[in-house]
Amino acid sequence: QVQLVESGGGLVQPGGSLRLSCAVSGSISSFSAMDWYRQAPGKQRELVAGISGAANIKYADSVKGRFTVSRENAKNTMYLQMNSLRPEDTAVYYCKAEGTVVDGPGAYRYFDVWSQGTLVTVSS
Repeated sequence: QVQLVESGGGLVQPGGSLRLSCAVSGSISSFSAMDWYRQAPGKQRELVAGISGAANIKYADSVKGRFTVSRENAKNTMYLQMNSLRPEDTAVYYCKAEGTVVDGPGAYRYFDVWSQGTLVTVSS
């Protein structure tokens, strides 16, 4: 069973910083991609940042230069460092992970799992 546990959301003033963490539990064999998404009230869920393969990193234009995504392989954990936060960054943030998990001796299974989401509110 693969589960994602997210933490780090909260209330922050404009210009402030937050760091989100996404820990993946389970007998992970490999990750093909780990991504951060967000969904603001009344809007569609959008990709914020992600890591695919060994170290292919992508960012949404709206967060380039302000957000940094990273992964700590030894802990199966992904981070999103968010600096210079703006009110328009207010949203529920989700992490998503894809890869393979050990499913018995010599057996592997694909997984594609979402976190429960954490609210980030940027407001004075």
